Amino acid sequence: MKNWNKETISTGIAHNSLAAGTTVKGEINAEEDIRIDGKVEGNIECSGKVVVGPLAEITGDIRCQNTDLMGLVTGNITIYETACLKSTVRFTGDIETKYIEIEAGAVFNGTCKMTN
Repeated sequence: MKNWNKETISTGIAHNSLAAGTTVKGEINAEEDIRIDGKVEGNIECSGKVVVGPLAEITGDIRCQNTDLMGLVTGNITIYETACLKSTVRFTGDIETKYIEIEAGAVFNGTCKMTN
């Protein structure tokens, strides 16, 4: 899907969206940024940024360049740049990332491995 050694430049124009009230069962592969406000039961792989909205529920692994997590996430995540756990996130799983930001109020149950 993506050569993770190359820098991804997002234009901010093209992005994907999964609205609240929508459920996806299966894998999601996206070349551009994606925002999820619905429910996903399956793995997510994205060449850009994954934003998990405050009402979203994710059960599965996430692999992407950057992420903002605000909803309920159960699974392991591999982030090649920055993982940002916002104050409303409820995350259970392991994180592997280069950088991590955890806001006050965020719930994180798992381990974190920092990469270079």
